[in-house]
Amino acid sequence: MMKILHVIPSVATVRGGPSTAVIEMVKSLQKADCDVEIATTNDNGETLLDVPLNCLQDYQGVPVRFFARFSPQIHAVREFAFSLGLTQWLWRYIQDYDLVHVHAIFSYSSTVAMAIARWQNVPYIVRPLGQLCQWSLQQSSTKKNIYLNLIERKNINSSAGLHLTSETERQESEELNFKCSKFVIPHGLTPPALIPEAGQRLRDHFQLPPQQPIILFLSRIHPKKGLEILINALAELKTSKFTLIIAGSGDPDYEDQIISCLQVSGLTNRALMTGFVAGEFKQLLLQGSDLFALTSYSENFGVAVLEALVAGTPTLLTPGVALAQKVEQNELGYVVPQDPTAIGEAIKQHFERSESEREKLSQKARQFVLDNYAWEKIAQEMLAVYQSILGISS
Repeated sequence: MMKILHVIPSVATVRGGPSTAVIEMVKSLQKADCDVEIATTNDNGETLLDVPLNCLQDYQGVPVRFFARFSPQIHAVREFAFSLGLTQWLWRYIQDYDLVHVHAIFSYSSTVAMAIARWQNVPYIVRPLGQLCQWSLQQSSTKKNIYLNLIERKNINSSAGLHLTSETERQESEELNFKCSKFVIPHGLTPPALIPEAGQRLRDHFQLPPQQPIILFLSRIHPKKGLEILINALAELKTSKFTLIIAGSGDPDYEDQIISCLQVSGLTNRALMTGFVAGEFKQLLLQGSDLFALTSYSENFGVAVLEALVAGTPTLLTPGVALAQKVEQNELGYVVPQDPTAIGEAIKQHFERSESEREKLSQKARQFVLDNYAWEKIAQEMLAVYQSILGISS
């Protein structure tokens, strides 16, 4: 049986879809009879997870080792999350594993895992989490270019493969001329239980009128997400009835900018900000809303898009979201230019469709995810890659 180690800076839900998805990925690999563990830090955004350190434990149903995160108070490197304990453990035990699956780049935990695996001749693959996409590289570009060319390029070139989650991400990575092989395996999804009368329950929760259209933004509150563009688009629909729910958290200063944007746009009384959401309430938002909108500049995948689709909620996306092509090709929602007028018009058209048309769209979206993104299917694809790298016949 193959023994696989996954290394990721954080598994905290506040870090977004990729950190949450690695838990589900490992669960599915376990079910496929793979011996797999996670090594990570106790990072939890601005705080730390309350978990035992330096030992293997069951965490959300998977074996995880947590190590102490140290984040300097210097803003430029605060997110780097150093971990001496993780470094020492990797150096001592990495050869106990057949292969290392590294998640993220430009992060201490990931960088040191790749370097140690390379020095000790343990094969590893790298999932860059969209950090090699053009938009991401343009943010703090000087720092990232130095880091990439001095450190990460050698780490990536020495890997057994670059794990990309969409064709868009693969195409953008090609421009960087890495020497390693590349393969595309998307995130998977475990379908949640359906909540009876979710739409009515959601409206009751927020004391909204029974037929009030609900537009949901559910993601990190981050400049990359283009939330201001969505707000400006909705501001143009002055005569339309709707409630915008913004579910997510981010840097407090940027959250204040979003609040100011709502005020300037005249949407303060038509928008609700829930903060970070998880569990049943998150599912109520996804299943009870009428339209999911993600107007990002760049998304190498977009886990929240899958979550909305499997909830039966049609999506409105901009072309920078990697799943936009799938949504457009399979007519699962709307893909519109990142322009407030175009976005506003698409939203208006959606709510002008008949209830039966919208219900058909919902059913089609849900079935598409069930057919193409079940974790069982993704796990088998991942196992085939591991076996190929290790020279194991299936």
